[in-house]
Amino acid sequence: MVGWLQEAWLTYQSVVAFIGLNAILALSVYATLACGQLSLANAGFMAIGAYTGGLLTQKTGLPLAPILAACTAVPALVAVPLGLPVLRLRGVFLAIATIGFGEMVRLWFVNWDYTNGALGLVGLPQRAGPLLVYACLGAAMFALWRLRGSRAGYALESIRQDESAARTMGVNTTAYKLGMFVTGAALAGLAGGLEAHLTFMVSPSGYSFSRVVDMLVYAVVGGATGVVGPVVGAAFLTALPEVLRAAGSALGVAPGPLRLFVNGLVLLVVILFLPNGIASLPSRLRARSRERRSRAAPAA
Repeated sequence: MVGWLQEAWLTYQSVVAFIGLNAILALSVYATLACGQLSLANAGFMAIGAYTGGLLTQKTGLPLAPILAACTAVPALVAVPLGLPVLRLRGVFLAIATIGFGEMVRLWFVNWDYTNGALGLVGLPQRAGPLLVYACLGAAMFALWRLRGSRAGYALESIRQDESAARTMGVNTTAYKLGMFVTGAALAGLAGGLEAHLTFMVSPSGYSFSRVVDMLVYAVVGGATGVVGPVVGAAFLTALPEVLRAAGSALGVAPGPLRLFVNGLVLLVVILFLPNGIASLPSRLRARSRERRSRAAPAA
């Protein structure tokens, strides 16, 4: 039994680590969705954090703790001057503007010789593991959970429901939106630093538009109305390829197309039948159970 567990851990250790890593990325998207802002700049912030960590490791040899602090702080600092103008936009215009920022960052690193251009940074030491990833995830979840029930959390909820009404009631909407934008950037940068020290390398191809779409899908499938939902969505969609790989082998189907098909199907089903995400499924089942019992009581 012990030998089987050790073999399973060695086989799926990276999957477990990436579940936690993707959960942090999903929380970075949740941070801006919490105040009703659809920002798609997180891949760019993740790239900044990853390159910051990779360069500090290669050039300075600092301990991992201050390097991860820098990976968190540098994207947050970049987010302040970026957020002040772009957060004046709303909806699809904000999404397009932040997509442009992410692509600009990626192309900057592609053409920057100091970071080895399109080849990226290679040969980084593996200084992060699942334990550290989940410690960072736990800290991020706790901070966002505490925020949700605070005065600031109620202000964010009012902005998400009706920004004009919140401003009329005296809520400083600009400060709150900028604060959550910076929080999302910091979480994405932290995830980038962890990934850089987990996968031995940093490549600009890993921060394309498809990466930020994955982050958004994690949050939407899990449920962006609470802290737990994005984590559930990231865990489900990160573990799903492993299940599909086994199913594809049994059916003789290539795992790549099967994964894309099932991912699209899951997203469609969740949007149609679970608009609040997978995390809302237990409460919906309990509500239906109570409704059935209440209907059966008069007949009894």
